[in-house]
Amino acid sequence: MRIERLDQLDALDFAKGDGLVPVVAQHALTGEVLMLGYANREALARTLETGELWFWSRGRGRLWKKGETSGNVLRLVSLHGDCDGDAVVARVEPVGPTCHAGTWSCFEAPPPLAALGRVLSDRASSLPEGSYTTRLLTDRNLRLKKLGEEAVELALACTDGDPSRVAEEAADLVYHALVACRAAGVAPEDVLASLARRLPSPAPWE
Repeated sequence: MRIERLDQLDALDFAKGDGLVPVVAQHALTGEVLMLGYANREALARTLETGELWFWSRGRGRLWKKGETSGNVLRLVSLHGDCDGDAVVARVEPVGPTCHAGTWSCFEAPPPLAALGRVLSDRASSLPEGSYTTRLLTDRNLRLKKLGEEAVELALACTDGDPSRVAEEAADLVYHALVACRAAGVAPEDVLASLARRLPSPAPWE
């Protein structure tokens, strides 16, 4: 259930959790789980009204906005109640690290694409010797040559119809494509945002 209006909050079962429901903050593009908090009706109402994620602090006994002191707010993309109405997923766009410890996520369990993006970002900033990714990032001709080769190899694997080989060649192509994107200043999130714009409207999960 997508929640867009204040009256739709009435469908949530706050009583089951003594006035609170757990709220999972999920990166709207990568799917990474950023944090878990709890919210009462007023916190979710403020989330809908302000477009930024609000919670109820069980320890401090008050409402609080994520990023109210650090500035690392979570901008709301969409709010979704689960099938039982006793939990909520907030799809968000993070502004900086989410965790109070300074990490991107409180869980540090990124999906493969997000994890690869971080590896590539690290390689691009440090350019460690002996790294294949470093070679690609610093050699434009090699980078573009490998990109073309991997595309051809995927096409040939598709022609042969071998599912396992197709998967491996597709993974090779995705890696080389993301390296080429990184060299051009494009992050995986930018690619995912472009893909998201091509989804049907409304999106399948809405």
